[in-house]
Amino acid sequence: MTGRTWASRPTDRGVEMVAQAAARPYWLDRDLRPEPRPRLVGETGADLLVIGGGFTGLWAAVQAAERNPSRSIVLVERDRIAEHASGRNGGFCAASLTHGLGNGLQRFPDEMPTLLRMGRETLDAIQDTLTRLGIDADVERTGELDLATTDWQFDDLAETAAAGQALGEDLVLLDTSAARERVNSPMVRGALYDPNVLIIDPAKLAFGLADAAERLGVRIFENTEVLALTSGPAGDEVCARTDFGQIRADRVVVATSVSRSLVRRLRLYTVPVWDYALMTEPLSDEQLASLGWTGREGLADSGPRFHYFRLTADNRMLFGGWDAPYHFGSDDDPRRARRPAEWALLGEHLLQVFPQLEGITATHTWGGVIDTCSRFCAFWDTSHGGRVVTAVGFTGLGVGASHFAAAAALDLVDGLRTERTALEMVRRKPLPFPPEPVRWAGITLTRQQMARSERRNGRRGAWLALLDKIGLGFDS
Repeated sequence: MTGRTWASRPTDRGVEMVAQAAARPYWLDRDLRPEPRPRLVGETGADLLVIGGGFTGLWAAVQAAERNPSRSIVLVERDRIAEHASGRNGGFCAASLTHGLGNGLQRFPDEMPTLLRMGRETLDAIQDTLTRLGIDADVERTGELDLATTDWQFDDLAETAAAGQALGEDLVLLDTSAARERVNSPMVRGALYDPNVLIIDPAKLAFGLADAAERLGVRIFENTEVLALTSGPAGDEVCARTDFGQIRADRVVVATSVSRSLVRRLRLYTVPVWDYALMTEPLSDEQLASLGWTGREGLADSGPRFHYFRLTADNRMLFGGWDAPYHFGSDDDPRRARRPAEWALLGEHLLQVFPQLEGITATHTWGGVIDTCSRFCAFWDTSHGGRVVTAVGFTGLGVGASHFAAAAALDLVDGLRTERTALEMVRRKPLPFPPEPVRWAGITLTRQQMARSERRNGRRGAWLALLDKIGLGFDS
């Protein structure tokens, strides 16, 4: 037996699980969400303008204020704080800066010892900052278990464990028996444990960072979209034109995730890939005990298409991932966030992992876009004579990496030479995606071949091997 296969289409029990759920993100559908902040109207100035109210922008604002308390800082968000990826993710705050060890070794082999150290330092810095600033984000340093559901996935995990251990990482490979002691599921064939992952409430993190930024003197405006960036007449400032006003700033950090880039040349560097998730009702003590999940680790299976799942502070289960559709023309219309068939399929997959939860219902279902780049981890760009730095491209693993990305962006925008700015990872960009219709055809073919590789015990085939060779590889 090599492992069990996932259902390929929704089932009646999957439909029943999600049919009555609210189609909106659980994290943003609670009383703790603050009232909207005011919109910017008219003209204002700042030493530093931060564009984007997700994790990267919020960390940039907080770090900038702590580095230089006398600096005037304005942060603007097109919608609401955490409205997009930062309020729709799973809350896995990993030390990895490179979207996993394998991806990092493939792209930055010489820098991996440094990147691994910096990642651990970043995770510690996040915890220290939350404690210092009094931010309660339900942080649990549980680590993560990557689960193998087939023999070939376990072999891949064993290779990753060996590579990580050779670099001093505290990775622990678990066989079937040991893994099932941690997670009682018939799908589990083995696991790899990484202790350097926090499980966190992403919306509480974002709301707490916004409050802390304001206490540090940052002015935050919501419902304020920046329409264009231009250099001032003398080249000594940047003008950000908004829908109801203008901001004149000495320096700008752009952290707009998958939104259309304000720097035209960057518009082919990311594509919006959709992700879907559900949140269950709180599990009873009996249901929770039946899972054997006493360590409360973050969980993810380890195929090319994967699920991620975790427990919340009140013992709900978030379950998401698997499909990652891309729509022609980089369509990120909000209507795409509602996909009942995706949610029902996730419901069926949850019950395949934990059949003992038969009959459980979901209270919330949602979707959102991920800023996917071809190297699967963040990149930076400097424009407007060095006064504007953009940081984007996290590809779904940005909760922790956003702290590092913000620090590097501030180094760059201030013209500092640091260990971060010397990294090849920071200095070099990924390959851009081709224009349409080649982009859609290539991404669609890639998704098909990833699904095929699962059916062929992980063999990636000629197309995926070619993408790997030219640096456009997709491996998760």
